[in-house]
Amino acid sequence: DLFPSHDKKGRYVSQILHFVGGEKRTFNNVDTESIKQGQFTKFETKDGRLVMVNDKNILCIEIIKEDE
Repeated sequence: DLFPSHDKKGRYVSQILHFVGGEKRTFNNVDTESIKQGQFTKFETKDGRLVMVNDKNILCIEIIKEDE
């Protein structure tokens, strides 16, 4: 599981995904209650965007608590 402790930071967080190959992507206002895991992890942002991430391409994830 790549997102096991996300809910400990609160309802909305920022996530910095570090991909294989050195690329990084930052997602702000991630709704931790919307995270669903599978081959593709899916989550929604506060503004309604749906993001799907292929877990096998991720090296690590930074999770930062946001003010609610």
